[in-house]
Amino acid sequence: MRRNPRYPTTLKPVALLALAACQAGGALAQTPGALPEAPLRLQLSPQLQESIPEAARRQQPTFLSGDRMSGRTDLESVVEGNVELRRGNTVIRADRLEYYQPSDQARARGNVYINRAGNVFEGPELELKVDSFEGQFLKPSYKVLRNGGHGEADRVDFIDENRSVARNASFTTCRRDPGPSWMPDWILRAASVKFDYETEVGVADEAVLRFKDVPILALPSMSFPLSNRRKSGWLPPTLSLDNVSGVEVTVPYYVNIAPNRDATLYPSVLSRRGFNLGGEFRYLESSYNGVVRGDWMPQDALRDRQRWNLSAGHVASLGGLLPSRTPLELGIKLNRVSDDNYWRDFPRASSSLTQRLLGSEANLSWAEGPVSARVLVHKWQILQDVAAPIVPPYNRLPQVSASWRGSPAAGLDVTVSGEFTRFEADALLTGQPNARRMHGVAQVSRPWVMPGWFVIPSAKLQWTNYQFDAALPGGALSASRVLPTLSVDSGLVLERQANYFGRDFNQTLEPRAFYTHTPYRDQSTLPNYDSGLNAFNFASIFRDNPFAGNDRIADNNLLTLGVTSRLLDPATGAEAARLGFAQRLRFRDQNVTLPGGAPVSERLSDMLLYGSLAWTPKWTVESTLQYNPKTRQSERSTVSARYSPGNYRVVNAAYRLQRGNSEQLDVGWQWPLGDLVGNPGVDSGPGRGLGEGRWYSVGRMNYSLRDRKLVDAIVGLEYDRGCWIGRVVLERLQSSGSSANQRIMFQLEFSGFSRLGSSPLQSLQQNIPRYQLLRQEITAPSRFSNYD
Repeated sequence: MRRNPRYPTTLKPVALLALAACQAGGALAQTPGALPEAPLRLQLSPQLQESIPEAARRQQPTFLSGDRMSGRTDLESVVEGNVELRRGNTVIRADRLEYYQPSDQARARGNVYINRAGNVFEGPELELKVDSFEGQFLKPSYKVLRNGGHGEADRVDFIDENRSVARNASFTTCRRDPGPSWMPDWILRAASVKFDYETEVGVADEAVLRFKDVPILALPSMSFPLSNRRKSGWLPPTLSLDNVSGVEVTVPYYVNIAPNRDATLYPSVLSRRGFNLGGEFRYLESSYNGVVRGDWMPQDALRDRQRWNLSAGHVASLGGLLPSRTPLELGIKLNRVSDDNYWRDFPRASSSLTQRLLGSEANLSWAEGPVSARVLVHKWQILQDVAAPIVPPYNRLPQVSASWRGSPAAGLDVTVSGEFTRFEADALLTGQPNARRMHGVAQVSRPWVMPGWFVIPSAKLQWTNYQFDAALPGGALSASRVLPTLSVDSGLVLERQANYFGRDFNQTLEPRAFYTHTPYRDQSTLPNYDSGLNAFNFASIFRDNPFAGNDRIADNNLLTLGVTSRLLDPATGAEAARLGFAQRLRFRDQNVTLPGGAPVSERLSDMLLYGSLAWTPKWTVESTLQYNPKTRQSERSTVSARYSPGNYRVVNAAYRLQRGNSEQLDVGWQWPLGDLVGNPGVDSGPGRGLGEGRWYSVGRMNYSLRDRKLVDAIVGLEYDRGCWIGRVVLERLQSSGSSANQRIMFQLEFSGFSRLGSSPLQSLQQNIPRYQLLRQEITAPSRFSNYD
């Protein structure tokens, strides 16, 4: 029996009947005199689903074609020459195929090829139940869709559509080159490899991993991912070398508890310190989420004591506790370590921005409409150093606050707030008594905001009362303060069309004037619990109080003038450039200061100048300057620039000056070294690299120009071989004025398989803005990307 080359033969006549019905319907539609039908509309097709439901798959027809076909209808068929069997997401090709329809059994011989949902197998002989996908394949080679892995085996047993076992198998993700002598850079050989495409996990028994034909890892059983999906099991060992702790070997174990919960254990051995057990637990629920991290070292050989650290974060929405539509919001943060030297010995362990000040807090907040309330408990752990002692900040045990904001009359904005705080610390170190403080604020403003201008007059009254645990030097056990503040904020927003360097823009001119007046009240005898000087910048210069906190309210009679101009893209609104200027004019001296401070008598403050330029997406430049007109010097300045012409190419540079305190240069980068020799490679997009055989330089360096020494640095090289990536990274963290922690990290990343060595990726991502991973799955591969 010969097949029609234009139409394959189907073993289920339903498909031909449906085709005939469609042809008949088309003929009827073309009958003369018939009314015209509505235009055809595209409909979603279930045939393009990534996974076909079993009920639908059983209803799908089987198509069988070849050069020569014989057999009995609805029983068996024998097809020879260019054979193809197709059902749903399964395609089988061979030189000869016998198909028994009652048992759904197929036997294929000669150049057998299977494509099952994008996973491909090729070999000489196959026996398979097509629908249940049970059977075996002799001497096959195979390729996995999700991670591009491939290999060979003596036999592959198909358990079902999602599971198979390769016997005496190999596995690698290295691209195969032509020729019989090809050998992959890395290869996994195992007595058996179990593939589970449902859980997307592979398990190799009696496995040996070889790199450059050198065995580097042998395990009785090991699992590896077939995608980026999470799975439980041992993670690759990590290795690093630290100048203080010595050689560190960690063998992590990951526990995938549930889709919304997981944990990782980090048992480690440090050659100079001993055993350490670290761990992390993460959870995510509809009404709460959090993470808990910790380390425990039973005995540190260098310090001769137990060491530990614990950090946690928890956020929860507590609905149903109050008769209101808005639930209570709970937040908990915990940071604790075992001793004062922990930050010096383990500088990477703490997530706190201040390594020697570890804050822990619990807060409960609620807001509904114009009313809000909050209860906070905050406590510090201070890691003291004899050479550089710290005056401890105050614990808040507790702090209770509430506020109301509304418009009782047309056009008026009214805010009333109150706060109670109990301040506690070691009075011998702070030099002042602990206290209870109550602070209240009532503010009324009448904003006029129109297109092109705004005026906002405001009146504020602040009341503060202190109750001290011990008498002040003058003998007082309590103190009170009442202060009014008047202010007017106003500005214009002018706009015009402009053209610069051949580009059209909308240019703005935004002058602003802010006046504030607060009378003088002597506050020199009041202790300071939480007040500090605000940083002098464009945000703080338009405030009515230069101090943060509530212990100091400055006596102000000043006018702040500023102007900003921006260039905006008329099509997108993107900001291409900005220039800004601001300065204060003081009409009388400011006599309220922080303890030990001097009154401010200058009538003109330092000038603030700001500029930014983003003329093209490749370049971004920003600069801020605080200029003292009296000394004709900049008191503080920052200049930063970023150049990023494409993927894996970024350079960040910043210069920071704080006169009399610090002067630093900060440079960070990720750049392919091939650019230096005129070989830029091929940009395949994020997560794909620039091609095989390429080197990348990565790093960030912070250099103190004042001290003429390197402060912190991370410098490394990455090599992309296609199926593997090698990294060598040197990290240096300053732990004190005369000492630093240094470590070197090595990593081999086998693409689509696993990573061996310490993980410098977290350090690179945290320190280099816009650092990109050379391998990252942006979108999951589709079976239609390997469709036959």
